[in-house]
Amino acid sequence: MTSAAFDLPEPAQPDLRARVSPRVEFLVVGGGTLVLFPLLWLLRTIIGLDSAELAVGFLMFHGAHLINDPHFAVTYVLFYKDAKRRAFGNAFGARQRARYLAAGLFAPCALGIWLYHSFSGTSARSLGTLIQVMFLLVGWHYVKQGFGVLSVLSARRGVRYSAFERRAFLAHCFAGWAYAWASPATPRVEAEEKGVVYWSVAHPPLLDRLTLIAFAFSTLVLAAALFRKWQRERRLPPVAPLTGLLVSVWVWSVYSSADPLLVYVIPALHSLQYLFFVWLLTRNQAKAAQQAPFFGPTPVQRLAFLAISSVALGWLLFHGAPDLIDGARLSQHRHDHERLGDLGPTPYFAAFFAFVNIHHYLMDAVLWRRENAETRYLLL
Repeated sequence: MTSAAFDLPEPAQPDLRARVSPRVEFLVVGGGTLVLFPLLWLLRTIIGLDSAELAVGFLMFHGAHLINDPHFAVTYVLFYKDAKRRAFGNAFGARQRARYLAAGLFAPCALGIWLYHSFSGTSARSLGTLIQVMFLLVGWHYVKQGFGVLSVLSARRGVRYSAFERRAFLAHCFAGWAYAWASPATPRVEAEEKGVVYWSVAHPPLLDRLTLIAFAFSTLVLAAALFRKWQRERRLPPVAPLTGLLVSVWVWSVYSSADPLLVYVIPALHSLQYLFFVWLLTRNQAKAAQQAPFFGPTPVQRLAFLAISSVALGWLLFHGAPDLIDGARLSQHRHDHERLGDLGPTPYFAAFFAFVNIHHYLMDAVLWRRENAETRYLLL
């Protein structure tokens, strides 16, 4: 996996009794989306679209406390663990250490400066630009995670891909990301997100058509690569990994609005996919650390601590801190009889939301690279 030195205990031999159920794995990494399509259609048919939207939206809004928010927070727990040795010690090689410093130190400082400029000048335009950067990067994050699902789960089964096949998968992912962002073609319009009013970036029709052509071409190249693999090896990628990638690209990114109810569920499905690999990594680390001479906490204890800390940190980042600051700001405006302006009633919630999302994308791009020696625990 990596040539970097890392003085952790070697992974233990796989425990046959603790293997992941193939059905559970398939559902968690993306297959559950395919099951939801008929279920959501049935729900709309029985109670109507308006009632179904209200029920699903309400469930997902409150479910975010236990799924979406912790999926962001757990990245901070994993990324900044043993931060001093990772940033300045021998945990990583030179390139990985530079990536770690860029994502862990320079990126949050740059985002903080951006937000300081937005609030010091009460600039909804500046904050709105950061929100649009978040919207641009979220598709990149989704498809990259889908590619990671394919790579890790295939490697766990002993399936390898040639350089051409990997490039075909990646090209399809990036073309899907570009088309998802560019479509549909829209002019520059006034938009609102988390109470912040700003002008969006125009998506011209030509960009929509060009990215669609690129996406269609990448689909043909990917199909050709899979056909060559079948001719050469008489097998295709395993079902669960391939489903995880294709669902991440086609359903969660490109055609995310195909079902009016599924659009509410996609963030939770993406978070569940992510948390599955966090669980896999942490469980296997704990199993290895239980061996002599370490005798560390049990997998249940370590996973429980990670879950509790992630839920608490997620609440703080998305509710506790922004609600407190926005509440104080709103009270001050009322006391001074001032208008809120384009920043709206909850600009700090918007700022925390954009900051954590973007930083999460950047930390993930470092944390789950094979240059991080801990990722070997995913392959047990």
